[in-house]
Amino acid sequence: MWVMNSRLMEVEVIRDAVLGAVRHSFYQNFCAGEDYAAVGNTVRRLNDAGLRSMLDYALEYADDDVACDQNLDGFLRTIESTRSLPPASASFVVAKVSAICPLRLLERVSDLLRWQQKNPCFNLPWKLKTFPIFSQSSPLYHTLHQPNPLTPQEEQSLQISHQRLMKICQSCVDANVPLAIDAEHTKVQPAIDYFTYSAAIIHNKDNNPIVYGTVQAYLKDAKDRLLLVAKAADDMKVPLGIKLVRGAYMSSESKIASSLGFESPIHNSIQETHSCYNSCASFLLDNIANGSSGVILATHNVESGKLAASKAYDIGIGKLKQKLEFAQLYGMSEALSFGLRNAGFQVSKYMPFGPVDMVMPYLLRRAEENRGLLSTSNLDRQLMRKEMARRVKEYLG
Repeated sequence: MWVMNSRLMEVEVIRDAVLGAVRHSFYQNFCAGEDYAAVGNTVRRLNDAGLRSMLDYALEYADDDVACDQNLDGFLRTIESTRSLPPASASFVVAKVSAICPLRLLERVSDLLRWQQKNPCFNLPWKLKTFPIFSQSSPLYHTLHQPNPLTPQEEQSLQISHQRLMKICQSCVDANVPLAIDAEHTKVQPAIDYFTYSAAIIHNKDNNPIVYGTVQAYLKDAKDRLLLVAKAADDMKVPLGIKLVRGAYMSSESKIASSLGFESPIHNSIQETHSCYNSCASFLLDNIANGSSGVILATHNVESGKLAASKAYDIGIGKLKQKLEFAQLYGMSEALSFGLRNAGFQVSKYMPFGPVDMVMPYLLRRAEENRGLLSTSNLDRQLMRKEMARRVKEYLG
């Protein structure tokens, strides 16, 4: 991390050496490939093993509309590439709103949405129909003063950004592959939810959720917001798609809250996060059994996987495979992935891909934000050692 974030990377010889080393180690283990041909080979290999793939073209934040347009092209090419893959092998295409809408605009929109939550009389003339974005327990400390309205230029940029998302959604509809929109840090998450839910209202039809939003269970208000969104979707007769994760911005969230003199929006203990995740998962499974919703349970926690799988069997969701997907990162938690697959569930591997120099900063940030993530490989290592010992014993005996 230190080398790749340092000025040493500006020295061509060092940069080439570092990227070369990364390509054949870290990158090869956690990424699906540098181009669509390599990704296709990885998808087919996983498909042969009974696992599906969530394709994540790992783009960075965009600062302007030119970068957003370039990123849009990347997402559209990713969706188009699924047409040449084995049927149903690509379970989802993953996108980040911060790649198709300038980051500063997402911050402005989030400020305005938060202020409207504080003062419902505050008018937002550009606002489209959406599900609830906040609950009564949601933190609003990022916006302590009334923000200025969007300028005409910002409104135009917002409209263009929304059109980019509409193009991605329509492309997913045409290719018959759902879209999972990632969650990001709370400074911009209100705007991301606004984009996601307004798109879901338009495109989720006929018991078929195409657009999936993401709920981060490490946030204290996660369950409250999920309940409000589910009720609104049910009232509007809109199929709801939700990806449930624990979250990956713990360090920065706590630092920002502390710097402003507020409590962290993150649960006070890992056990509280586990409890919130399991409670949200249980609610979402009931939602599937009772309606047309779909859910991705993205977890590396074996206990959470067992609990969800057991409940899914108990309420008969095993017969509704297309409505439930388990997911783990590519290169991690293989024991959990194959265990769930062997139990008869649909399981996807979340697969970042793209050129090494583009993907590595993205992965390093995730690793730095969530340093405990690699510890989830402990079980895999233990099982591999046990299997190796068994095979050696069998060979020698």
